[in-house]
Amino acid sequence: MHNSARQTWRIVWVATRSMVFLTLVLGVGYTALMTGILQLTLPAQANGSMVTTTDGRVVGSSLIGQNFTDEQGNPLPEYFQSRPSAAGDNGYDGGGSSGTNYGPENPDLIASVTERKQQIAEFNGVSPDAVPADAVTASSSGLDPHISPEYAEIQVARVAKARGIDEATVRTLVAEHTSGRDLGYVGEPVVNVLELNVALDELKG
Repeated sequence: MHNSARQTWRIVWVATRSMVFLTLVLGVGYTALMTGILQLTLPAQANGSMVTTTDGRVVGSSLIGQNFTDEQGNPLPEYFQSRPSAAGDNGYDGGGSSGTNYGPENPDLIASVTERKQQIAEFNGVSPDAVPADAVTASSSGLDPHISPEYAEIQVARVAKARGIDEATVRTLVAEHTSGRDLGYVGEPVVNVLELNVALDELKG
């Protein structure tokens, strides 16, 4: 009985030491090492890919979309608009990331898409047939910061008019903030809306 108790305590002591050691090595040491390496090599990505203005203000992350609307939720004509978001009550809520989970034949989804298409067409002065799919459907995460070049294109004239600048200048900025396919063939070209709108705000003259 005495030997059994000693054996049990010995196992507990070995297990405790192993847990403490592994916690220090993997939980603290490894984390500190990787954090240090990333801060030295990829500081922007390690800190959340934050987007800042020329005066140093942080306006968001290039990885998470946001709305460009007024206090009543109406889209601001001088900004490119993001795709719809079902994350949270007002969209783009990192704590409520999700899609609508509606199937393609869901009547509520069909009605919502139809209404959005009409609203976006009127807002941008284009035909409903010119409104691309990403303009009327939310991403699976609800946080997608990108839109398609096609959606950006139908917004160019409206943004240029609202800001009193020529369309060629706006198209140049769109092109500068368009990312191509990963590795040249994976995915589709996309436009980062936040970065594009920040660039518009920082235009001189």
